[in-house]
Amino acid sequence: MGIENRLLALVVCLALGVGLTAAAVSASGVAGPRAGTPLGAAEGAAAADPVRVREVPRETSPAPAAGPDASTGTVRVDCGRNEEGHYNEDNLVVSPGLRSGAHHTHAYVGNLSADAMATDASLDAAATTCRGGDRSTYYWPVLRRTDRRGTRAHEGAAGHGNAGEILREASVLLEFRGSPVGKVVPMPRFLRALTGDAVAFTGGVDADVRARWGCSGAPGRATTRYPRCPVGDRVTRTLTFPSCWNGLDTASAGHRSHLRFPAANGVCPQDTFPVPELRITLAHEVPPDAPIALDSFPEQRHSPETDHAMFVNAMSEEQMAQVVLCLNEGRACRI
Repeated sequence: MGIENRLLALVVCLALGVGLTAAAVSASGVAGPRAGTPLGAAEGAAAADPVRVREVPRETSPAPAAGPDASTGTVRVDCGRNEEGHYNEDNLVVSPGLRSGAHHTHAYVGNLSADAMATDASLDAAATTCRGGDRSTYYWPVLRRTDRRGTRAHEGAAGHGNAGEILREASVLLEFRGSPVGKVVPMPRFLRALTGDAVAFTGGVDADVRARWGCSGAPGRATTRYPRCPVGDRVTRTLTFPSCWNGLDTASAGHRSHLRFPAANGVCPQDTFPVPELRITLAHEVPPDAPIALDSFPEQRHSPETDHAMFVNAMSEEQMAQVVLCLNEGRACRI
């Protein structure tokens, strides 16, 4: 081959290599933002595929019928809506002792000392936002508007593609419920609990996807996609926790074996006992068609399926006894 042909072949190979590399980078979502895209779009924000709530079918699966021994009460815990601005990138339940282990920002209510370095003793001694004195910690990833640049310190702290103005919660409902098949027993102090799957987008399975998104004016319509709500409605996120405890442990490897979900009929797995079921419902003021994105690990591309929440029970034994009594007696209570 002449020297001219060799040089031509080399140029062609280099051009192909550059093109393939650029395509791979673009497909992986690590390229820089394209002009005109909202913050977070370069990371493949799943906000690009929302669904209008009226297009979401109504849920048809009824809740299990309450049996003769059911614990049918409800208990609401008033802990505010994070007016204190308690945020960090830690995860006390999943990554204790590791600063910024979440790689995204969490919002908190309840215990004001909750961070990666918190211990049972420090939680027990801390102040709380809960009016009744519950020192438990309740937390979840923040939701952002990606068309607005955040200006507060915590809005730029997470990095990893999580950018934009944090949409503070318009309301936070913390509710404990009983079991449709029997009486509940107290949760142990400092029980760690997790719901949802923070890696659902890349995991390829939805067995642990628990968050349900919706609109405040459309009860009975729930989705795992970002909803588009009518003017005047709030975007809602509902996260229900597992409620069948193994009777032994307050934590476990993988965070799922010590506390499990009941079957569809409400019956707990063998060798577990029903404890109060925690349900967190968050509401956000979102203008129609505003682009939103949930904080996530970079490879999860802000998928709404990755929504999750954590809880550490730091109620006193007396407070937990009050919750259990109210549920088992079928009353509606507040603490």
